[in-house]
Amino acid sequence: MEIALFGGSFDPPHVGHLLAAAYVLATEPVDELWFVPVFGHPLGKPLQAPFEHRAQLTELAIADLGLPRARVSRVEEELGGKGRTADLLEHLHRKHPDRKWALLLGSDLAAERPQWKRFDRIEQLARIIPLERAGFAVPGGAGPVAPEVSSTQVRQLLASGGDASHLLPRSVLRAIQTAGTYRMTAPA
Repeated sequence: MEIALFGGSFDPPHVGHLLAAAYVLATEPVDELWFVPVFGHPLGKPLQAPFEHRAQLTELAIADLGLPRARVSRVEEELGGKGRTADLLEHLHRKHPDRKWALLLGSDLAAERPQWKRFDRIEQLARIIPLERAGFAVPGGAGPVAPEVSSTQVRQLLASGGDASHLLPRSVLRAIQTAGTYRMTAPA
């Protein structure tokens, strides 16, 4: 069994995440895809919403996919947010020695590879699935280019009271509205 890991802040999860997941599940020989929200950002970037809220939003988002092979893993919480991707993969190999692992890696993260802890070890522990994001080419191409949407863009839009309905699954937008996350103004 091979499991693809899709790590990220998911602060909040948006349609770009869902499209990437659907593409991987449709084209890659993986049995499952686990969304892995970070507990704390490994490169020190601030997270706007707490882990539990981001995990719940991600669960709502993937329910809209209608794909039983996708789920949210809270393994980062188990590790206390102290580890990096190499530590996470070593933990998963110990916990599930009968499984193979793949790691989705957006082309926007290519420039950050030198900052990653033991990237060579990551490549030993998981098959890398490159995903091309708009503005960040992947040598040789890697399927369709993910739409130009980011969680930062979504948060800014929500904070200004803009309409993010075209960037978020409906269930995620409703949960954000209910919780008042990202200082979103109430709908008129």
